[in-house]
Amino acid sequence: MKKNTSPAAHDSPVIKFIVGEQIPVELHKVRIVQKLNLKPVNERLRAIQDAGFNSFLLSTQDVFLDMLTDSGTNAMSDQQVASMLVADDAYAGSQSFERLQKAVKEVFGKKYFLPAHQGRAAEHIIFHAFIRQGDVIPMNYHFTTTKAHIELPGGVIEEIFTSEALKIKSSHPFKGNIDIEKLKKLIKKHGVDRIPFVRMEASTNLIGGQPFSIENMRQVRKVCDQHKIMLVLDASLIGENAYFIKQREAAFKKKSIAEILRTMCDLSDLVYFSSRKVSSTRGGGICTNDVHLYDKLKDLVILFEGFLTYGGMSVREIEAMAVGLRETQDETCISQSPQFIKYLVEHLDAAGVPVVTPAGGLGCHIDAKGFLPHVPQTEYPAGALTAAFYIISGVRGMERGTISSVRDVSGKDILADMELLRLAMPRRVFTLSQVKYVADRLQWLHKNRKLIGGLQFEYEPAVLRFFTGRLTPTSDWPQKLMAKFKKDFGNSL
Repeated sequence: MKKNTSPAAHDSPVIKFIVGEQIPVELHKVRIVQKLNLKPVNERLRAIQDAGFNSFLLSTQDVFLDMLTDSGTNAMSDQQVASMLVADDAYAGSQSFERLQKAVKEVFGKKYFLPAHQGRAAEHIIFHAFIRQGDVIPMNYHFTTTKAHIELPGGVIEEIFTSEALKIKSSHPFKGNIDIEKLKKLIKKHGVDRIPFVRMEASTNLIGGQPFSIENMRQVRKVCDQHKIMLVLDASLIGENAYFIKQREAAFKKKSIAEILRTMCDLSDLVYFSSRKVSSTRGGGICTNDVHLYDKLKDLVILFEGFLTYGGMSVREIEAMAVGLRETQDETCISQSPQFIKYLVEHLDAAGVPVVTPAGGLGCHIDAKGFLPHVPQTEYPAGALTAAFYIISGVRGMERGTISSVRDVSGKDILADMELLRLAMPRRVFTLSQVKYVADRLQWLHKNRKLIGGLQFEYEPAVLRFFTGRLTPTSDWPQKLMAKFKKDFGNSL
């Protein structure tokens, strides 16, 4: 493997200030800008009403800062944009794909690569190939599409996280770890034949972007080897997980991000990822060093995605993905989002706003249960907080709570472990003043939190309801919240 010997590949950029607060500094410059709109509060209320109080259904023309997700919203580098101009448009045997293969081998250390149009497509192919009715999939925590894709062929997820994972306020550096004793008991209970693989998700999304450690992954690998069980890594947020390992795991403080990435991937039999997260482009993929695993999956790629050298992606996206994967090894690239998230989390925590700590990857996660203790989970406090925050700020976040869960066979909500408002922090997108605006509006909302009420469904799709479901308030609380905002802010937006 060719090593990146630049200082940025080995050492975190630390800039000390003589006076004042410690702030994250962007190690890039802005060359292209996109105009934003901040509409008046009454128009924002109308927009969220029209969207059925679901932030997914808002139009971007009504959004000031879009913190819904980091999927496909990270800023591309100049090198990525330039690479798209040399794309090879061949349907089969494209040189663009060959360049992507080389990048996958360099970054992930995997010889065989299968492209897919996005992460959930890669997920679908893997689970379709390996899961049968009654199978059990142990993991550190599920993601919404992961759960749906596992249950589709008849599988069941078993989350075997540690006791720290669901604590809102914590100093534990690796809340994404798997509990090894629980893993051993699960294998003994269900038997090896019912467990096709163990899944580890880098920077676990639904519990606040929390990482796992290399030491924990090695312990999982040891158990898997003892029972001949495959270890599958969801590497969509692997860059952030690698960054936290370098920051928090003593044995890796002097290792480069590239070395840490390879260590995680070398411990995995199969790695899949969403390029929308890991390399700031559309697309995704599956990679392995096992030709038998590759052969089991490749025909499904042709069936579901397209030919083996494009997998549902344009060649321009393929070129940009190759560059983006290599940039994931650059600490100056991957460090900005975690540093901005840390800045926001620490400011909110100091102000008494309940947030998930320690700061993780992907975004800042607000604890809706702690923020709105008067709103029962059956009235979706995370969804209500997401809507309320949009009304008073124009900032679009995402509900990660019971709306993102499902109902049981009797029709009752399966209440989520955590009720979170997720404010995603895409790479190299927001300025520090915008982050401070978010903190300011959240602090005002927290002081006026008793004005916020609950939500109820008026239209509920059967699958992944958080994407397209429509809700309505249980009272006139949105109007009261708007009136209070107008009283306090006057004509200010």
